[in-house]
Amino acid sequence: MFILYSPSVKSMLEWFPYTCLAAGFIIIAIAVTRKLGPEWAWINRKIIHFSIVPAILMFYYGKIPVEVFGVSAFIFGVVQLWPHLKRHELSWYQIKHNYGEVFFSFSASAVVLLFPREYATALLLAMAISDGVTGVVRHYYFKKNGFNVKLKKHWTGSLAYLITAIAIGLYLLEGGVVGKLAWATTLMLAEYQPWVDDNLAVPLVGSLLFLLY
Repeated sequence: MFILYSPSVKSMLEWFPYTCLAAGFIIIAIAVTRKLGPEWAWINRKIIHFSIVPAILMFYYGKIPVEVFGVSAFIFGVVQLWPHLKRHELSWYQIKHNYGEVFFSFSASAVVLLFPREYATALLLAMAISDGVTGVVRHYYFKKNGFNVKLKKHWTGSLAYLITAIAIGLYLLEGGVVGKLAWATTLMLAEYQPWVDDNLAVPLVGSLLFLLY
């Protein structure tokens, strides 16, 4: 009886269902995108980005503990890294020599462990929602104009990123409007730059911005 009512077990019973629910959204997204196939790989990656939003919100509202979120994201990163190492990528959303989804998971793990909940949530939502919207907008722009969509940047996507990042910053961050606009703009530029994968660049720049925030 003591074990059943111990604080640790009670705590686990509180967060475990939410963790399973959050994982379920991601697993369903991976299953659905598999049906779409490799030709939609770029969109499939963004759908999986969006599927992480419920987990982020559950973390924000305290339903999933920091440690559980951080460890789960790290494990998910390792699981996604393994097909790359085996040279047998999950072709419907993984792209050879592009480790963006792995960087995303490892970055998400670090962000929640290093920063306060509100700031970590804002940065994670920018990584998931803003990056996802950006990819979808760019995909349809290039498809419409007959270009190869893979790995291309365009101002239309960056504008979508900026709009969504501003909304996230205004809702979650403290401080003045100018500072929030600067935060969103800087993250947009970090996503747009061509030298470092944006799944690394955005959390790295966001981490530096925290010093100013």
